[in-house]
Amino acid sequence: MDPDAVAKAFVEHYYTTFDANRAGLANLYQDGSMLTFEGQKIQGSQSIVAKLTSLPFQQCQHSITTVDCQPSGAGGMLVFVSGTLQLAGEQHALKFSQVII
Repeated sequence: MDPDAVAKAFVEHYYTTFDANRAGLANLYQDGSMLTFEGQKIQGSQSIVAKLTSLPFQQCQHSITTVDCQPSGAGGMLVFVSGTLQLAGEQHALKFSQVII
């Protein structure tokens, strides 16, 4: 299986789900998962989804610019994503980056 293809498929699924139904991301996280968001560490699927669904916007559209991946220990993968985030009603898109393990 091509690691780049796996990373791109995961990223597409993640951000499509984020944009359409953030609560649907719950099955992509585990109890041991951690999200660091603007310096705040959030652990566990329920807590992460609670944070993501409490963000102060209802609609958004991610546009992915780059997806870079490399193998990590124990058969995992490190994925770096960058792009823009367009919020409903806003004229200018915000730049974002995210690292997913």
